[in-house]
Amino acid sequence: MSSKFKQFSLVFSGVCIGVLISLNFAARADREVPTASLPVQEMRSLAAVFNSIKQNYVESVDDKKLLDNAISGMVSGLDPHSNFLDADSFKDLQDSTKGEFGGLGIEVGMEDGFVKVISPIEDTPAFRAGIKSGDLIVKIDDIPVKGLALNDAVKRMRGKPQTPVVLTIARKGENRPFDVPLTREVIKVQSVRSKLVEPGYGYLRLTQFQEQSTVDLVKHLDRLYKPGQLKGLVLDLRNDPGGLLSGAVGVSAAFLPTKSMVVYTDGRVEDSRHKYFASPEDYARGTDDVLKALPAGVKNVPIVVLVNGGSASASEIVAGALQDYKRATIMGTQTFGKGSVQTIIPLSETTAVKLTTARYYTPLGRSIQAKGITPDVVVEDTLQGSAPVFLREADLERHLINDKDLQSAPKAVKLEKRRNDDDPIPPPIEFGSKDDYQFAQALNFLKGKPLDLPVTASAPTTASGPKAN
Repeated sequence: MSSKFKQFSLVFSGVCIGVLISLNFAARADREVPTASLPVQEMRSLAAVFNSIKQNYVESVDDKKLLDNAISGMVSGLDPHSNFLDADSFKDLQDSTKGEFGGLGIEVGMEDGFVKVISPIEDTPAFRAGIKSGDLIVKIDDIPVKGLALNDAVKRMRGKPQTPVVLTIARKGENRPFDVPLTREVIKVQSVRSKLVEPGYGYLRLTQFQEQSTVDLVKHLDRLYKPGQLKGLVLDLRNDPGGLLSGAVGVSAAFLPTKSMVVYTDGRVEDSRHKYFASPEDYARGTDDVLKALPAGVKNVPIVVLVNGGSASASEIVAGALQDYKRATIMGTQTFGKGSVQTIIPLSETTAVKLTTARYYTPLGRSIQAKGITPDVVVEDTLQGSAPVFLREADLERHLINDKDLQSAPKAVKLEKRRNDDDPIPPPIEFGSKDDYQFAQALNFLKGKPLDLPVTASAPTTASGPKAN
């Protein structure tokens, strides 16, 4: 048995090493990459575990499943945003960037073996049911989530439209978990919405950064400007979990001077170091420059950008760029703090790895990682304050540190008032409605009116509102 195992171990290790070497040569054909000696002893340990499972596990296990699980564990152990994409996950990711996929409408991450909600997507089953950022999903249809890989948990939440699923939620401030029944839908994310609040004042909301976000932004701005010039614009990025980097660059470029630097990235290899500018080369991606059709006045209209703990990644790129250039006043609460770049690296036609390859920085060199964007004017969810529902990047296990600022990220404001166990889940506030307290303060600021803030809240240095520049 011993000699047979040694022979198998050497063959298996040789195969793994051969695959790694072939991948290394393939990468070097395109660019220089850091090289390192292969951990032969650790590869033999992997072979030993593989052999032990094949010979001793209570049931027969498919080789592909074992190797996929090994890859998944290798990648997901790096940080909260890196993971292996099997055929289903890879397709789901491609569908989501195009704006349509099946499921409940939740942006999720992994924390301490459980699934945590980063942000519900607006106008989806999860959003309408009152699922909140920071909620911990402990069961899916009575199946414990603890121990499941993130991809497996997501698969259980997704399914055919009009089929039911029950999520068991643990929430900060609640005495015990509670069930939330949901019905799956085809999730069609409308990434840009807008309305003319009143003559001269527009409202523009981005729910996610997709392939068509820049194109859609121009269409909505055109509609807002049709009746005449705007005196002020509210750009709402609350609960926007991010999306495509090109979308963030395009949205920023709509409001910044041409060729202004929007964001830059920095990583270990040359390909991960890049500067992105407000120019067609960086946001049009080989298509026509849609920003040529922007209405006159967009570059100078006073802007308030609304953010909160659910504003992450691409949202923070936009908010950070507009803040650095003093092009807009950032209002709301501290953002999520996801300042890392994930690259999709295909392994085959159907599988890939999503790998963190760089950190990104604002034009003035600020790192948002595990810190977020601090608003110019802090305005809580309501006049009474904000409930402690948002988790942030700094709360996630294995998160990358902020290499510019090692201080921990600010925590959400905590309130003493707690909902009784028997009370129904409160409905979410409709952003941009008459009941939206933060939106009302943004309009007051644009009009130069005093803000209706509690005494302890941060107030702007002037009540005259922003000036056109």
